[in-house]
Amino acid sequence: MMLDIKNLKVSFQNSKGSETEVLHGINLSINRGETLGIVGESGSGKSVLSLATIGLLPANAKITGEILFQGNNLLTMSEKQLCKLRGANIGLIFQEPMTALNPAMKVGKQIAESLRLHTKISRKEAQQAALQLLEMVKIPDAKRKMECYPHEMSGGQRQRVGIAIAIALKPDLLIADEPTTALDVTVQAEILDILDELVTELGIALILISHDLGVIARIADKTLVMYHGNEMEHGETADILRRPTHDYTKKLLAALPRRTRLDFDNVPFAQGELK
Repeated sequence: MMLDIKNLKVSFQNSKGSETEVLHGINLSINRGETLGIVGESGSGKSVLSLATIGLLPANAKITGEILFQGNNLLTMSEKQLCKLRGANIGLIFQEPMTALNPAMKVGKQIAESLRLHTKISRKEAQQAALQLLEMVKIPDAKRKMECYPHEMSGGQRQRVGIAIAIALKPDLLIADEPTTALDVTVQAEILDILDELVTELGIALILISHDLGVIARIADKTLVMYHGNEMEHGETADILRRPTHDYTKKLLAALPRRTRLDFDNVPFAQGELK
């Protein structure tokens, strides 16, 4: 099992010493080559779950349970050990890549520096690897775009750069936190297709976080539905979309735009918009 989370609870302590629990016993698992979708509205605890997984919650967070990554409990690791895992073994794609990219540095150099920071390759080798990564995430005219600053690129291209950086060290697990929220529908579909191809080609495990069940339906093998820090449903995406058991999931399905609301009983998940 690549990642196995057991009875994860997260609470935050305020200045007066009282605690507020925001995750109430979450369980999930994912294997290599799989995509797990985590869906829920804002405030459901999706991002807290992802940050807990990579050890980036603030100091006032209290975490109980287990987060087993390749058999090792991340909750017992030191910050130094977690730093080695981030990037090299676990990659993170942010919702808005401008928050992760240096606005004063050309994108090619940013990718190359990330590679040289963790490996012993030369500057020339890093530049070549950066170009290959941009081509892998389908940046048009990648060689020229290597010399661009983030503000000179479109939102979709910046997100592709963010994906390139996240996969540069060939991580085993990739966490994509709302990676398509700020993008138009066409670009959104292209980004999801890229992520889906990376799972197949690199054999990584992908956790895709979204508030949009339509996004999750497109590429996720399994889905976890969350609401107010609770696990509503968890299982095969096809089963959840075709036969939802919880009223909250049914409401999420009903909220899909009419033109994208599909008949999940008749549309095979290997075709069209569904996997």
